[in-house]
Amino acid sequence: MNDFPSHDGKAGLYDDLASQIDGLLAGESDFTANLANAAAAIYHGLPSLNWAGFYLLRGRELVLGPFQGKPACVRIAMGKGVCGTSAERRQSVLVPDVHEFPGHIACDSVSRSELVVPLMRGDTLIGVLDLDSPLPARFDALDQAGCEALVAIIVRHLGSVRPV
Repeated sequence: MNDFPSHDGKAGLYDDLASQIDGLLAGESDFTANLANAAAAIYHGLPSLNWAGFYLLRGRELVLGPFQGKPACVRIAMGKGVCGTSAERRQSVLVPDVHEFPGHIACDSVSRSELVVPLMRGDTLIGVLDLDSPLPARFDALDQAGCEALVAIIVRHLGSVRPV
């Protein structure tokens, strides 16, 4: 059975998830609580994920934040792996096959594809949203656009302060 909705269905899935996340985070000012609820909503709302969560910028490295899935790598240097590359470039990185990505960091050997979206407030990098799937080529341009829209909602709800 195919877990993936049609193109129109996938767009609707992201619209529904955006509304859900917006509602979950509305009125809550705690940075960690908002990221935790967003990670849970994404993990349970999108099919065929084995990990969904956040890495937060601390100095020149990304440090594990709220997530759903198996235990993960705790620290990732800027420019290293998919997450560090996305953070350094400050743009989304979609990888159909992580085994083909130079320098991929394998936190979970089951992961086959990955999508990473930076969390930006203006020109300031806050961290990244990281999604992993056990399926090769799980993510496409529609997933990237959908997750970029989700990240915009999440960042809007994080307020102007983040823990250090």
